[in-house]
Amino acid sequence: MSTNKQERIALFRFGVIAPLIGVKKSGYGQTEGMIRQITRQEWVMPGSERSYISRSVVMEWLKRYEDSDGDLKSLYPKERIDKGRLRSMDQETEQAVLVLKKELGPNVTLPVFLKIAQDRKVIPPEFGVSVQTLYRLFKRHGLDEAELGGVDRRKFEAELPNDLWQADIMHGPLITDGKGNKHKAFLFAIIDDHSRLIVNAKFYLNERLDNFLDCFKEAVAKRGLPRRLYLDNGPAFRSHQLRLCLASLGVDLVHCKAYVPQGKGKIERWFRTCRLRFLPLLRSSLSLDGINKKLDEWLRSDYQSKVHDSTKQSPLERFVKKIELIRRAPGNLNDYFRTKITRQVGNDRTVRVGGKFFEAPALLIGKSVSLCVDVQKEGTIEVFYKGKSFGQLVPQDKHINSKIRRDTYSVDEKPNDTKGPELPDAEPPKSGQLF
Repeated sequence: MSTNKQERIALFRFGVIAPLIGVKKSGYGQTEGMIRQITRQEWVMPGSERSYISRSVVMEWLKRYEDSDGDLKSLYPKERIDKGRLRSMDQETEQAVLVLKKELGPNVTLPVFLKIAQDRKVIPPEFGVSVQTLYRLFKRHGLDEAELGGVDRRKFEAELPNDLWQADIMHGPLITDGKGNKHKAFLFAIIDDHSRLIVNAKFYLNERLDNFLDCFKEAVAKRGLPRRLYLDNGPAFRSHQLRLCLASLGVDLVHCKAYVPQGKGKIERWFRTCRLRFLPLLRSSLSLDGINKKLDEWLRSDYQSKVHDSTKQSPLERFVKKIELIRRAPGNLNDYFRTKITRQVGNDRTVRVGGKFFEAPALLIGKSVSLCVDVQKEGTIEVFYKGKSFGQLVPQDKHINSKIRRDTYSVDEKPNDTKGPELPDAEPPKSGQLF
């Protein structure tokens, strides 16, 4: 079984047991209630056609995870169990079918819906999807009958700081670069559900995943680790890299239901506050650094220190009231945000990453190596072979290469004997200033 498939199965298992982590000793009734909810729920499990998880399996996964001190690898499958087995519908097709169901409404019969889905190529011809399959899918997502009355929505609030973070993106104003060109800015913001503190907010030039990871990493470094992160269903927020990074840090990733923005009402409300109270203060077009500096000043002098209407406390005051319960970020935080890729070193010592060529040590010529790419620091790439680090790759410079002498090396020469490109285990908390 490939490492990627093992990671996906481990991420699924972590998502199942995440609500149970840390609450095992809080009360027998509470724990059993959570377990019953898990075992009664119908799941779509990677690598398996089963839909339900037994209590013994849930407890086994939880025990393996806690006994390993939170190591995600403890949830890797022990042996391959899905060889030769197929599902009638993959996750992408399932999501497309659900979107079409909401578009057509509850009054379309299942046979008619199946024909429309096949005509529109939502369900590929090679998928043997039956009416019964659609019925089970819609029943699982509450779309099997017309909605009666209003939707049951209730206000909620996390019990403690860093229990739950909400994050989203807001389209911002135009900014100027050094050449006077104008660009649209995008604001990534993360709010603590309990205190309404903005744990981090920053403008970027696009909505890519690497920018959100940069914003989230800064938030963790300043405010500690959250227990859950609540996001919408945007493409960047559903990436495998994000899920793997969060699970390795012990953070449960939760997605709100598609087309239901009410679930992340607190971050949406703060965006409205930002539009009403911050954006009008910008009298002229600023650079990216300039607008971020203004935002930081406004947060510290205005929003974070003013009494919130709902909590009757300032966000900062409410956040620090129980600061002793906050999990500090690991000292090697940057290592959790590196992307792992595999490349073969060419005869000219080069590997290609992101359209650019980098040079590896000569002794790795012809070898398949693992690269750890720091997405926040362009060009920072560490190369590993057989679990040993051979240092950082160097950008190729043909002019310098024309002037240096060629040497012959052996792969047995001793490299930097450091840990391989696996995501690191979390370090124990270290003393340090969070604010």
